[in-house]
Amino acid sequence: MNGEKTNGFYNAGTALALGLIVSSLILGWAYKGSKKGDEAITVTGSAKRRITSDLVVWSAGVSVQAPQLADSYKQLSDNIPKIKQYLLSKGIPENQMTVSSISTMTLKRKDSEGNDTSEISGYSLSQQIEVKSNDVGKIAQVAREATELINQGILIESSSPRYYYTKIGDLKIEMLGEAAKDAKERAERIASSTGNSIGSVRSAKMGVLQISAADSTDVSDYGVYDTSTIEKDMTAVVNVSFAVD
Repeated sequence: MNGEKTNGFYNAGTALALGLIVSSLILGWAYKGSKKGDEAITVTGSAKRRITSDLVVWSAGVSVQAPQLADSYKQLSDNIPKIKQYLLSKGIPENQMTVSSISTMTLKRKDSEGNDTSEISGYSLSQQIEVKSNDVGKIAQVAREATELINQGILIESSSPRYYYTKIGDLKIEMLGEAAKDAKERAERIASSTGNSIGSVRSAKMGVLQISAADSTDVSDYGVYDTSTIEKDMTAVVNVSFAVD
């Protein structure tokens, strides 16, 4: 989809593998010195799925400037309908388009030092047409080709499409189950290496979802949601603590 703080990127697969090796060693030593019944093993389980975006949001619009407000408005009024007609000709239904209100900015003349004066030098007007569609492939292609309107004298400004997956909620539940199963299998392997077995779950905590571009190693403590690509990887993580029998 298309706001996020990222604390740094790293190779998630390598980091997870190293973490499991270190955890295995530490837990093996812990078993030897702990009291029976007090022992616990905490592991991280994960599940990954390749997902394909099923919703795209794309904006195209016009920005014009002229000394007179009426002239700016006329330029805008001439171009927006042409863009809309172009989108219709590409098979995009009108009900998938939303035309924004007009944004107006007054331009001030600069003095010799580059500072604004009170004298108006012109007006800048802009307006956008937002397209929201489930036909991801079609909109992606139209977005790539839309700049051909410039050759027709249409002042179009095209933004990058934003791609989303709308079934995250349903898939998340399924993937958390897979991640928990993965955690149990990891715990069983670690425990068996020291001659023990795992018991009941003492605690479980879900990690943040990472939805990154396909084959990307981008991760964040706050979670990642890539909106720049159609194909994405969704990763769910759970931390589970098991009693050791």
